[in-house]
Amino acid sequence: MPIPGAKTSKADTAAEVVGKSARVKRRLTSRTATVVALVIAVLWTLPTFGLFISSFRPAGLISTTGWWTIFQNPGFTLANYQEVLFSTSQSSPQLGAYFVNSLAIAIPATLFPLVIAAMAAYAFAWIKFKWSGGLFVLIFALQIVPLQLALIPLLQMFTQFLRPGQAWVHDLIPMIPEQGYLPVWIAHTIFALPLAIFLLHNFISEIPGEVIEAARVDGASHGQVFFRIVLPLAVPALASFAIFQFLWVWNDLLVALIFSGGTQDVAPLTQRLAELTGTRGQDWQRLTAAAFVSLIVPLVVFFSLQRYFVRGLLAGSTKG
Repeated sequence: MPIPGAKTSKADTAAEVVGKSARVKRRLTSRTATVVALVIAVLWTLPTFGLFISSFRPAGLISTTGWWTIFQNPGFTLANYQEVLFSTSQSSPQLGAYFVNSLAIAIPATLFPLVIAAMAAYAFAWIKFKWSGGLFVLIFALQIVPLQLALIPLLQMFTQFLRPGQAWVHDLIPMIPEQGYLPVWIAHTIFALPLAIFLLHNFISEIPGEVIEAARVDGASHGQVFFRIVLPLAVPALASFAIFQFLWVWNDLLVALIFSGGTQDVAPLTQRLAELTGTRGQDWQRLTAAAFVSLIVPLVVFFSLQRYFVRGLLAGSTKG
């Protein structure tokens, strides 16, 4: 036990940190915590499991029995997947075009805010300029603005300024479509920047100042410091935000439907999912199959970046 008033050495401080970490680890790995985590995991994945079972059941069984009665009322079919993936009818077009549209929307709408936010976070953390603190607070405060309030003003701006430019480019180069993904990319980037800058700033500001100063003394510019030092160290935070942003854009319907115009050449997969139930909601056996198809890409993204996920979530949460 340390003596009151005595100076604490680095070894004592390190031992205290290790002791606290061990106590936290014991609490989080207790039997009770394990049981609670398993219960939460089961409850969380149960709807997805039910969706998976329903996607292989015929329409008659889906409308008359629940998926949990699969053993009392057995029946499996691949017709639901065949209909949503390989249908040639105009009333039920394939998901391929919408799938490509979702990828064309989600990937740039994830990369654009990630790049801009990373540069802005570095500037706020390590470049001193006038009103930097107030500007950062203003950007942080933008998170509390409801997205729905900005939809109509932003749509008016796009209609007045962006659409005429797109039409001019189409007239100049007919190969480029008049209605493209640009409004959707800009909208998602604008809505994602406040949170992205805040999260990345918390991580980048925790990089030891000695590393940045040593690079500056050696003659490195801000660009060299950013690309050679900051970005490699900030990979966990970048990957963590990329997961959140990609999942948000991939599952979004409101923003894409408003700024894409709802046409088949730009509309995302979520719009087609909303149309698959039919005019009276009688065809939702197709919706189960299509919804499970839409889960494939988010699952691949999450599991491929999972090792960075927890480290990114803890970015900037502790000091020392």
